[in-house]
Amino acid sequence: MSETTTASAAPLLAVRDLNGWYDESHVLHGINFDVKPGEVVTLLGRNGAGKTTTLRAIMGILGKRQGSVQFEGTELIGLQPRAIAKAGIAFCPEERGIFASLSVDENLMLPPEVKPGGLSREAVLEMFPNLRERLGSQGTKLSGGEQQMLAIGRILRTGAKFLLLDEPTEGLAPVIVQQIGRTLVQLKNQGFTIVLVEQNFRFAASVADRHYVVEQGRVIDTIPNADLADNIDKLHAYLGV
Repeated sequence: MSETTTASAAPLLAVRDLNGWYDESHVLHGINFDVKPGEVVTLLGRNGAGKTTTLRAIMGILGKRQGSVQFEGTELIGLQPRAIAKAGIAFCPEERGIFASLSVDENLMLPPEVKPGGLSREAVLEMFPNLRERLGSQGTKLSGGEQQMLAIGRILRTGAKFLLLDEPTEGLAPVIVQQIGRTLVQLKNQGFTIVLVEQNFRFAASVADRHYVVEQGRVIDTIPNADLADNIDKLHAYLGV
């Protein structure tokens, strides 16, 4: 999708006044942002800002949430995670969720197809050649980078075209971070739409169209990627780096 077309498109995901709680702790205080078809957008912010909680709220796995989350015009607030997944949204958590007792191949083939058009096993292995060499290995035998590749590859098989990725580069070697970055650009070029929680804004700048800065459970700024260089001092102040 061209930049002009993306700019004029209606939001694929529209988040309005999203509030969220962990038990009695009020964590999200009116989150607002849009994601248009074919975009990669990031949620940037310090630890504890509410970025991961926002993804969990969108996916319906936060215990209590209020406000509006519309996906393709359908309201997701009130829906269970299974229904949200069937709508075409997939979530890759920071902890990756690899089943230690299953092989790479078994982990990869585990998720059900929720919509037609998921990547085939072969397509995932072409995207992540490291996994092909480790198909018989148990999840506990994988490096952090291999686990991350497997976690992303697994959700690509579901048919979801809207991906929520939580800290996919956390703790990974630079060469693996670069590989993950190339994969996200490839997915964008294939028509996937991605919301990326990330603290490494240099990595975010290499893949994203736009950045939302989250602080104390609110979006406090929006920075187009093209304007990132002009806002670098402000971004340093936001992130404390």
